[in-house]
Amino acid sequence: MGGGGRMSTKTEQKNDPFKRVPHSKPPFTVGDIKKAIPPHCFSRSLIRSFSYVVYDLVIVYLLYHLATSYIPHLPTPHRHLAWTAYWALQGCVCTGVWVIAHECGHHAFSDYQWVDDLVGLILHSTLLVPYFSWKYSHRRHHSNTGSLDRDEVFVPKPKSQVGWYSKYLNNPPGRVMTLFVTLTMGWPLYLAFNVSGRPYDRFACHYNPYGPIYNDRERLQIFISDAGVIGMLYLLYSVALVKGLTWVICIYGVPLLIVNGFLVLITFLQHTHPSLPHYDSSEWDWLRGALATVDRDYGLLNKVFHNITDTHVAHHLFSTMPHYHAMEATKAIKPILGQYYQFDGTPFYKAMWREAKECLYVEPDEGGKGVFWYKNKF
Repeated sequence: MGGGGRMSTKTEQKNDPFKRVPHSKPPFTVGDIKKAIPPHCFSRSLIRSFSYVVYDLVIVYLLYHLATSYIPHLPTPHRHLAWTAYWALQGCVCTGVWVIAHECGHHAFSDYQWVDDLVGLILHSTLLVPYFSWKYSHRRHHSNTGSLDRDEVFVPKPKSQVGWYSKYLNNPPGRVMTLFVTLTMGWPLYLAFNVSGRPYDRFACHYNPYGPIYNDRERLQIFISDAGVIGMLYLLYSVALVKGLTWVICIYGVPLLIVNGFLVLITFLQHTHPSLPHYDSSEWDWLRGALATVDRDYGLLNKVFHNITDTHVAHHLFSTMPHYHAMEATKAIKPILGQYYQFDGTPFYKAMWREAKECLYVEPDEGGKGVFWYKNKF
């Protein structure tokens, strides 16, 4: 699956993760970067893309079959361990399914927009994601990455706008609580209440077709997204009537929590790093914003997650490129990007804790204007 796992070198992993990447306008253009990538990397294969869907869904079914056929018959201690293993494995595999649906939203699945939207709608609805709603807000994130004024998600605040309670959470127990809430509730809170999203002039919600996130041309598709989520909820309700609520929670609910936790964590770590700049409207431009992201190493999970974790810089530069070419493209663009390319091989669980500690708000350097960096001292 994908183009391979770890691509980092020992030299890269020894680099100081706090060393800031350049924030001046780069000496290359998007065209220069694209020329470095083999042309076939931009080709989308319907058959190959579907093969990843089939592969993931077969594993999902096999895990489901093992869980329902064998785990209930195990003795109590082993049954608890088996359920834990099922939840972890199924959650990771379903995160890969989520990533493929995300790729559909970028028109990176096939050459046919209707195929991408149909596949994305089905896959995301099964994971209770409003496909078109998220597709449009996520595209605006890609159009405004690194902008303090217009980016859509995980937009850092200047110190003056950070809540009074933040300094009381700047300690190990506070970080544990913050991370727990973020990983368990962050995704539904973002969809329903725009928590961690950019500010709008009125209430913003991914389920509201008439909310400020969407324009008139997009509203019908938001209704379709809502219908997909409602249909899945009704299906789960029907299954619960037959199998029981506990069965639905064990088979579907807990793995979904893991999916939601991983997608929040992946997004958080891709855009939150001590070395990355953010820009206000006086300095921001698309290329520098797209480069203000970092590739991470999740080990074996790189493959399970279809390399969205360790090829995210290339994804922000060319979001219609299919994931199975992203590793090759990343290797090709690194010599062009030079110091503008950021990779951090810190294990993701350590990076999660470090970033929660070091990246609390953004401020410009003394005398600097328009370029903001993460700080952690109150």
